[in-house]
Amino acid sequence: MDPATRELIWHNLWPMLKATVTATLPLTAISFVIGLAIAVGVALARMSSKRVLSLPARCYISIIRGTPLLVQLFIVFYALPQFGIVIDPFPAAVIAFSLNVGGYAAEVVRSAIMSVAHGQWEAAESLGMTYPQTLWYIVFPQAARIAVPPLSNTLISLVKDTSLASTILVTELLRTAQLAAAPTFDFFALYGVAALYYWVICLVLGFGQTRLETRLSRHVALARR
Repeated sequence: MDPATRELIWHNLWPMLKATVTATLPLTAISFVIGLAIAVGVALARMSSKRVLSLPARCYISIIRGTPLLVQLFIVFYALPQFGIVIDPFPAAVIAFSLNVGGYAAEVVRSAIMSVAHGQWEAAESLGMTYPQTLWYIVFPQAARIAVPPLSNTLISLVKDTSLASTILVTELLRTAQLAAAPTFDFFALYGVAALYYWVICLVLGFGQTRLETRLSRHVALARR
């Protein structure tokens, strides 16, 4: 590696780290939390016996899963202004990513809820618990252990997908690398650093996933005693 490339990398380590902390990670966290809330609502609607709830939920999941994330981003940021709806880059990215996570995670949440034995629902009903109470105290804790691995994969995928936000002018990690490399056209070096940052984040999330799975398994084991 020549000295100029080393200097370029050194001078951009902090700006890229700053973009990671101030844009990439917040974008990931906000989008995942909102998307997970959407997923729970859509999953419950999808399980409903009322077609007025289940049909829109099915359509939503089908549309989200059947269209590219990049197209969804472009619709929110570039197409909506044609109807007078102008959204700044970061909120537009949050909206698109949240809707995308909601569509994919809804089926994960639904399958996790359905994996809980029907006898658990009947036992809660016999105790006089309401539907929300049954979900919160009985079903969700058990479903969480099953949902954690696929939801963690969704979160890790979201971290990497945030790089698409650069296409709608969000100054996150990848866009910072692009702007820094543009004057010298030394894209390989800075893209390599960006890839390293993404990899480290995913490693940390993977470690957290393992710890969370262990804690949930212990909790379920204690609850069964």
